[in-house]
Amino acid sequence: MLSVQCTLSSELGGLAGSVFYIDTESTFSAERLVEIAEAKHPDLLVGDKLVELTSRVIVDTHQTCASLMNRLNTIEKEIIKKNVKLVIVDSIASLVRKEYSTSMVSNITDRNNFLTQQAALLKYIAETFSIPVVVTNQITTRFQSQGVGAGPGKASDVIQMDGESSYVTAALGNTWSHSVNTRLILQYHTDNERQVMVAKSPVAPFTVFTYTIQKAGLVQKEGGAGHYSGTDPGKQNIQVKSALRIDTFTRAMGPDQG
Repeated sequence: MLSVQCTLSSELGGLAGSVFYIDTESTFSAERLVEIAEAKHPDLLVGDKLVELTSRVIVDTHQTCASLMNRLNTIEKEIIKKNVKLVIVDSIASLVRKEYSTSMVSNITDRNNFLTQQAALLKYIAETFSIPVVVTNQITTRFQSQGVGAGPGKASDVIQMDGESSYVTAALGNTWSHSVNTRLILQYHTDNERQVMVAKSPVAPFTVFTYTIQKAGLVQKEGGAGHYSGTDPGKQNIQVKSALRIDTFTRAMGPDQG
């Protein structure tokens, strides 16, 4: 949805530019991109205009941390040449969690150094070209002693297992949490509704918006905005659709403490 909005003309509320979409999970959907574009502006985006819009979304796939770092180091020419107005990294966590195990102290140090370098490069890009850089993260299950609060999430978010309680939160830990300027958390609210929470921002209060996912993308529910009491964005409790599935996967694969 952000990619479509960026490529639209300024008259339609867009940035009239290209999008550099770095895909580390091989999940980018061209079909979904077209569906959103057609649903948002069915009378305007047809034929050659739709082709022109989609051609402005440059998808770049990477499978290793080294490959991703090399791309970030050489992305400036691409931004200038193709009038890039938005950079997306989806996701920042995939390659890091695959290549750096948290079972060894040395790996944790190397991983934190890598994340710090990535954050510095992405901030440099955002500040140098005055463009937004949107990075997606993943979720993980954290375990804690009983009686310790897990944040502002609902009681159903806390899972009891083998005498321990656990909760779902953003991956990559405090190093990454403190590196980003703004953190938005997307979580389930009901079976049909979801929420986006402003968990960290230099300008915005702790706000939550309820939305549904439709053909045109995210559609905010009328009257579905409000405020909540904030917490440490690195420990923010995230409500998932099925706590059982997250819990079962964690038990099978081992808890990710980062």
